[in-house]
Amino acid sequence: AYQARRRFPDRQVFLTGEIIHNPHVNDRLREAGIRFLTDPGEDRARVGPDDVVILPAFGVSVGDMAQLSSQGCTLVDTTCGSVLNVWKNVIRYAQDGFTSVIHGKVKHEETRATASQALKYPQGRYLIVLDRAEAALVCDYIRDGGDRGAFLARFGAAASPGFDPDIDLARIGCANQTTMLMSESLAIGEMFREAMRARYGEAALAAQFRSFDTICSATQERQDAVEALLDEHRLDLMLVVGGYNSSNTCNLAHICAEQVPTYHIADPSCLVSPTAIRHRPVGQKAEVETRGWLPATRPLRVGLTSGASTPDNLVEQVVRTLDAFANPL
Repeated sequence: AYQARRRFPDRQVFLTGEIIHNPHVNDRLREAGIRFLTDPGEDRARVGPDDVVILPAFGVSVGDMAQLSSQGCTLVDTTCGSVLNVWKNVIRYAQDGFTSVIHGKVKHEETRATASQALKYPQGRYLIVLDRAEAALVCDYIRDGGDRGAFLARFGAAASPGFDPDIDLARIGCANQTTMLMSESLAIGEMFREAMRARYGEAALAAQFRSFDTICSATQERQDAVEALLDEHRLDLMLVVGGYNSSNTCNLAHICAEQVPTYHIADPSCLVSPTAIRHRPVGQKAEVETRGWLPATRPLRVGLTSGASTPDNLVEQVVRTLDAFANPL
């Protein structure tokens, strides 16, 4: 994105939306003169041949890509390679007449873009499930059938147009938003494998079901590292640094909170003082301020991790601030 700004110094440069889910990164891009088409007052329909449009790491939907191409914009594609890998699998599913069952968030930019890939072929279909609970409902329908109307009322907004569970769940392929919790994505894949085995039998499984591991490597490495840290060390608390709307950061906080007091902070400024911290509790939507967060006992064992979209300099600032709080001169 910075290279695009330098390469086209005399042209308007736009981003279709947040390039990654980190407010500091996006604010720096705005300061560099890059305009966000999702900001108030911007209009995607008004960009044209003289404008440069950057596509974010999450990618954009097939329809958005077609619109921007038809408007003649110069496109700079920063779609993450891990996302492109998911798209390749979803496209293969569609080519072969499989419905893509996507573990992801319906409103997330990446999941919307991935789902759109399934519609490149007439026989392509998709269904998005958020978690194990939603996956279980679909698996029950695969095994035993059910009320088609109730199913569509529950999943209509998460399914491709004209989706028919009695037809479109006969052959499925699993995929995922690359920043979801790896263990949950793998568990959901196994849930669908078992449901398809129960419905069609072991001999027919290969013809009815497909699955690939498509978690982003940076996401997976962080989740593995956090689990190892929690297994190997007895911690007093855990700090997780990253944007509150960052899916992979929220999943790190979820892993940590199951074992140790955890504070998900957006940036170093959230470390208000040794007695006060601003953070967003796991599973909640609002930032809160907590008093007495830093234990007075010494030695103090603090774990630290950050989302894949968190700049290293912010992590360094957190380390320095934490050191100053815990070890005052």
